[in-house]
Amino acid sequence: MKRRHFIKSAAAFSSITLLPSHVWSTVKKSTLRTAHIGVGGMGLADLGDISSHEMVKVVALCDVDSNNLAAASSLHPKAKTFSDYRVLFDKMAKKIDAVIISTPDHTHAPASLMAMEMNKPVYCQKPLTHHVLEARAVRKMAADKNLTTQMGIQIHSFKEYRSAVHLIQNGIIGKVHTVRAWSPKNWGYDGPIPTGSDPVPANLDWNLWLGTAPQREYKDGYYHPGNWRKVLDFGCGTLGDMGVHIFDTPYTALSLDVPATITTQCREPNGFGYPENNVVTYEFPGTEFTTDTLKWVWYDGPGAPTDHEELRLPNMESLPEQGSMFIGEKGRLLLPHWDFPKLIVDGKYEPVDYPDLEPANHYHQFVDACLGNDTCSAPFSYAARLTEAILLGVVANRFPNKTLHWNNGTQLFDESEANQYLTSSYRKF
Repeated sequence: MKRRHFIKSAAAFSSITLLPSHVWSTVKKSTLRTAHIGVGGMGLADLGDISSHEMVKVVALCDVDSNNLAAASSLHPKAKTFSDYRVLFDKMAKKIDAVIISTPDHTHAPASLMAMEMNKPVYCQKPLTHHVLEARAVRKMAADKNLTTQMGIQIHSFKEYRSAVHLIQNGIIGKVHTVRAWSPKNWGYDGPIPTGSDPVPANLDWNLWLGTAPQREYKDGYYHPGNWRKVLDFGCGTLGDMGVHIFDTPYTALSLDVPATITTQCREPNGFGYPENNVVTYEFPGTEFTTDTLKWVWYDGPGAPTDHEELRLPNMESLPEQGSMFIGEKGRLLLPHWDFPKLIVDGKYEPVDYPDLEPANHYHQFVDACLGNDTCSAPFSYAARLTEAILLGVVANRFPNKTLHWNNGTQLFDESEANQYLTSSYRKF
């Protein structure tokens, strides 16, 4: 699909008359009326965190699973309920001020683009999009319409991770030449491709769950509610799930953009699921916080990471289950997932003077920004670049042991065979 056709197809979701962008870029009200698309699992958590803000009024709930919708509705019985987000937008366009999107990955961009086409601020769960060129489209629309946006990477606002950004940017280990990051989670699938079909549960609208994704028969246990991350058509594997969280702090701290090259070590593609184990090596252009180039190595799947001298800890300690390691000119900084960074110099831990940072609530930050009282720390202008970098690695696992060269200007790989995976056609549903 050509880029101009992608944008047209995204915009075509909406038949609603649009208001000028300046009217909705910041909601000048004392109450924020929110619509929530996807209210099961993480969506239910997002609903709770957004609605905990005293200025929020939940007015619309949408989910393709009636069980999820019933559970959310019991918490907000006055909110209107929908199974199709397009119907929600058609019926509630003038009654909502902001949209929260917590669906499977393949629906992030279609729903976000439709909401922003209506000039609505958007909070969208990570990864921001399912495809690279969707990230570019979402970023452009948010900028063109000057909308308040936030990606759902809650730990971006945690003190632990903000402390790491402060320390790196203040030169605690000098210029960084390598980052190694890992997660042993297994959002891959190396088993046989499922065949046949199973009856669709009465509580699930399978056509709406598929949305813009290719038509596929329902198979119990493979997609809804929990395993879609493993499947090429719907999720982005472990890299697209935990990678967003674990990449985020080093990406911010080092002021990175998108990589120049990507190489993946993994099994051969099977056309259905992501590999269960990946080692993805990126090379990024240098920044003021790095050497001339930055090497970034990502490990995922059972047993990750593989042993490496740059990952060995003092006193023969074990690595945290998930995390990242900055390797610089003057030492290393270990950043465990969900913990404060640790400084390692000459094989020993050294004390760290952590900055005194104000607490931040990622969800409330979005609400306050919509009301004109704050700014978002992970707007789509940032989130789309982070997502693009990660999704380039997701594409690369279809070409094991082959280095792909990304052209930031043309938005294409030099290796033309990889460009087909930068986007996909949208199914009519």
